[in-house]
Amino acid sequence: MSVIRTKPLIHSVAAIAIPVALQSLLQSSFSMVDQIMAGQLGSTSIAGIGIAGKFAFMYSTAIGAIAAIAGIMISQYEGQGDRSSSDRSLCTTLGSVLLLGLLFTLVSLVAPTRITSLYSSDEAAIEAAAIYLRILSGTYLPLGLTAILSVSLRCADDPQAPLWASVVSALTNTGLNYLLIFGHFGFPQLGLQGAAIATVCGCLAGAGMTLWFFLRSLHRREVPFQFSLFASQSEHLAYLRMLIPLLVTELLWSLGQNVNTFIYGHISTYSLASVALISPVESLLIGLLSGIAQAAGILIGKRIGAEETKLAYQDSISLMWYGLAGALFLSVLLLPLRNLYTAIFNVEEEVKRTAAQLLLAFAVLAPFKVENMIIGGGILRSGGKTDIVMWIDLFGTWVLGVPLGLLSARVFHLPVVTVYFIIGLEEVVRCIISIVMFHRKTWMTKL
Repeated sequence: MSVIRTKPLIHSVAAIAIPVALQSLLQSSFSMVDQIMAGQLGSTSIAGIGIAGKFAFMYSTAIGAIAAIAGIMISQYEGQGDRSSSDRSLCTTLGSVLLLGLLFTLVSLVAPTRITSLYSSDEAAIEAAAIYLRILSGTYLPLGLTAILSVSLRCADDPQAPLWASVVSALTNTGLNYLLIFGHFGFPQLGLQGAAIATVCGCLAGAGMTLWFFLRSLHRREVPFQFSLFASQSEHLAYLRMLIPLLVTELLWSLGQNVNTFIYGHISTYSLASVALISPVESLLIGLLSGIAQAAGILIGKRIGAEETKLAYQDSISLMWYGLAGALFLSVLLLPLRNLYTAIFNVEEEVKRTAAQLLLAFAVLAPFKVENMIIGGGILRSGGKTDIVMWIDLFGTWVLGVPLGLLSARVFHLPVVTVYFIIGLEEVVRCIISIVMFHRKTWMTKL
């Protein structure tokens, strides 16, 4: 079966990548708006949001892995014209992510202080983070629902729907931030708690809109949706073969990021605040180009499902070049804007100065991060060979990144900017390995 394309690759990529990029931009605004508004409350609040966000990030990476499996399976089955298998894949991944959301919600409600104390020795930052995390637990289930249904909508050639849901979510979050952090228009002044409540409400609004768009798409389908969790043994095995390596990859990678937070937090609270300060910019820049990775996963997956391996390889190379060009452009743009960004925060000058230096290091590393996202997060995964991605990522994080970070910070006591850059060098090594594996073509496997 051939995947018929009536428009050039760049147009097909743009149809998916632009809505996804705008959606990522709006989602990044959650963190950025929280940081800017709560940043007026001082460094402790910024550090608290950063600490709580690191644990929540573990859940985000886990549901990202499950959503990636959903994208692989749905896009390949759509390429084969197998609608029933596509529907079963959606049901299976949705059930998995909701069970995981319940687990994270329970842990965040029962032991928030134990969790946050792992990242810092500053009692004030730990307490602020625990308050924020307990409330933030209300985001896990709606975020899981949104992630899986958004993948389904994109695979069904409706990437604009998740974008509009994110618009509603971002507007809700921003408006409630203004009202609840500072107590405007008669609302209570809740500070950090207000920022967390606003984030939860924004996630709930986005999930509700995404669900509405999904139900609308089902109503328009010519073939009725087949709800079933009972797949064949071969489908379950294929699902597990992809899911387990990807979950291991994402969870251990996110654990590595948490170790990095431990490293920064034990250099000094100012160092942790500086790293937390640049986190929204990192998310923003990577998010703007994440649409290319999403497009790669869907378009290349459909090619492989239709057994068009030559076109899949050619299109993959083009997608890699698109990502590199975008990353270089945004990195150059970041250089003159970094000081303007840090100036808007009401924090100590040392924190501002360090954050500006960190953004310079990030600008150098960003092209490698983006290429890893497109190759590992989109192209290599599209064939279902997630074990390849697992070994590459685990090598980068646990053989290079974490040991070098601990050595540079705890043994040689280097400044946080140097430590950050040394940890980031693992992205360069991973990029080289990923390109080698891509050219071997062993990742092109039909489900």
